[in-house]
Amino acid sequence: MDRIRLLTLPLAASLLLVLASCSKSTDADAAKPTAEAEHAEGEADHAEGGEEEAAGPVKMDEASMKAAGIRLQTLQPSSLSEELRAPGEVVDSAYGTTLITPQVEALVVRRHAKLGDEVRAGAPLATLASVEVSDAQAELRIAEQEWRRVSALGREAVAGRRINEAKVAVDRARAKAQAYGLPGTASGGVNGQFTLTAPHAGRITEDEFVVGERIEPGKPLFRLVDESVVWVDAKLPSGTVSRIEPGSSATIVVQGERISGKVLRSAHRTSDATRTASVRLEVPNKGDRLHGGDFVEVYFEAASGANSDNKAATQLAIPTDALVQLEGETVVFRRNAEGALEPVPVRTGEVIGDRTVIREGLKAGDSVVVAGAFAVKSQILKAQLGEGHGH
Repeated sequence: MDRIRLLTLPLAASLLLVLASCSKSTDADAAKPTAEAEHAEGEADHAEGGEEEAAGPVKMDEASMKAAGIRLQTLQPSSLSEELRAPGEVVDSAYGTTLITPQVEALVVRRHAKLGDEVRAGAPLATLASVEVSDAQAELRIAEQEWRRVSALGREAVAGRRINEAKVAVDRARAKAQAYGLPGTASGGVNGQFTLTAPHAGRITEDEFVVGERIEPGKPLFRLVDESVVWVDAKLPSGTVSRIEPGSSATIVVQGERISGKVLRSAHRTSDATRTASVRLEVPNKGDRLHGGDFVEVYFEAASGANSDNKAATQLAIPTDALVQLEGETVVFRRNAEGALEPVPVRTGEVIGDRTVIREGLKAGDSVVVAGAFAVKSQILKAQLGEGHGH
């Protein structure tokens, strides 16, 4: 028994020494920060220091800016407009269109013009015959003969009342003849034939009858269109139509050719099917390029919302591509007195075409970067990175 005790005593002493050594090492390690902790703390300090550093200006010579595609421009107030594109359809001008119709039931006797013909004012179009017209011709001839008789006798031989009655009769007969398309005189026979003529110069665009056909009163025989001026109806989103002003100019493109036109009016109703509204233009048709039913492209010069009520108003604006985001702000790069490019926070307004209105942050005369803004941003970020790491 004593022998066993003697053997275990050295083992217990050794175990106590090992435990004591481990305890001291653990306390020392706990008191001493690890390398990883020191590195993490350093990174945190660096991050905090980076947040405090503001983006500073960057200086670049002309050759470097040219190589990076950086271009400067001096700001000046200007009136802004946007070119709006819309599909359009050519329609005949109602102000230059006439339907040629008989005023009485008649039979077509002869055709003088056909579809596609260009006719001058007063040119014969079609000859018709009618029993009612024959009666009107006879009445007119009798009324004119009686009027000439009583006029020749004079008031000494004919009572004044009879002269007045003859005058009323001849005026009435002439009015009836003119309503039927007659010239208003009794020249010619009383065969009931009369000729419809062109009230103005133009082109025959519709012609739907045949010789020998009986025509009802009011049925169109011809559609006569003055094509020297046509209309174009353009379709635009309803929210955009208000920016198109009556009387403003527009450009119509057909088969690569550009033709100038003028805005007549805009529709006050939006289509339920397409949610678009129509803008009508008046377009001179030189060279007979445009015809009803043709599809064209229309380009409008639309004023900005701020300028629609005041054409003389001007604003500062820059290309939208010149705006970049830096440190959570919208900035523009401006050249300062030392020639360096510095970021300037701005407050923007509406976007008109490819330009953005600047409300605050810049003034007329400032020289700003209008092309290559992202190249300047990259240079500033590289400069910040270099200073933060001591490179």
